[in-house]
Amino acid sequence: MNYRNIKDLNNVILKNLSIIPRDFDLIIGIPRSGMLPANLLSLYLNRPYTDLQSFLNGHIYKAGARSQFFDISEFKNILVVDDSVASGSALKQCKETLKPLSAKFNIKYCAVYVVPGKQKLVDYYFELVPLPRYFQWNIFNHTTLEKACFDIDGVLCLDPSPEQNDDGEKYLEFILNAPPLFIPGCKIGTIVTSRLEKYRKPTETWLKANHIDYKELVMLDLPDMEARQKANNHGEHKAKAYMKKPYILFIESDYSQAIEINRISKKPVLCTENFEMIFKSESILYNLKSGKHLPFLRRSALQVRDKLRLLNLF
Repeated sequence: MNYRNIKDLNNVILKNLSIIPRDFDLIIGIPRSGMLPANLLSLYLNRPYTDLQSFLNGHIYKAGARSQFFDISEFKNILVVDDSVASGSALKQCKETLKPLSAKFNIKYCAVYVVPGKQKLVDYYFELVPLPRYFQWNIFNHTTLEKACFDIDGVLCLDPSPEQNDDGEKYLEFILNAPPLFIPGCKIGTIVTSRLEKYRKPTETWLKANHIDYKELVMLDLPDMEARQKANNHGEHKAKAYMKKPYILFIESDYSQAIEINRISKKPVLCTENFEMIFKSESILYNLKSGKHLPFLRRSALQVRDKLRLLNLF
């Protein structure tokens, strides 16, 4: 699995910005995934931008208002931008739409991410990224979410405050009226939560009210919050449910739990706390963040310091 978040998108555009000629007069984004990179390119190239339909209707985005722009003397060279090219069908459709205007405008095409072998479909691209892949800006509409596990609190809805989390009336009120966060636009696989089994009915009521279509709801079968806190096995509970299914992704809100789920399951976990994809929790980065190997690192640092002192360099 290949994953890119908005930070990656921004970085790859900045790193490769020089490949885009500076004679473009207008940037057009292909809705809706192409609007984000089009906006960034417009910003960095200091050029106006618009979406495909607005362009066809003769409008351009300007500060405070839209204005007519079909003045060929002002806008001649056009760069059409999408976030990615996979099969190329969407891009081909866009080209067909703009074909009648090819005599009036010099139109070039750009995609940030391209599947290897599809480079010739565009004039400019920034990175080759093979399938399968996920992007932060459209992951909640990805059809493969039927093969994914979702946490509830911090993902589908806001986390309860300490005051609301009383395992009583306030918590029940929270469950029934929790503000939604990341609501998927397609059916998802299994919802796995550390909420107690006794809250299943109000949880199902909230899920239905927020139009969340899912296959299964797995909850924690313990009597009360005290027992849940004593068990303290949130990551393990979620990882076990993840491992029981042939799923390819778990979406979790808490970074430490995301690390634990990945460590146990050995499968990818997307953390909505920072929208990082965790592939291998036993990596050096994880060991540094967790402090797991700090004693070794401390000893190594001291040994280096002592050697430098011997050489009068410290």
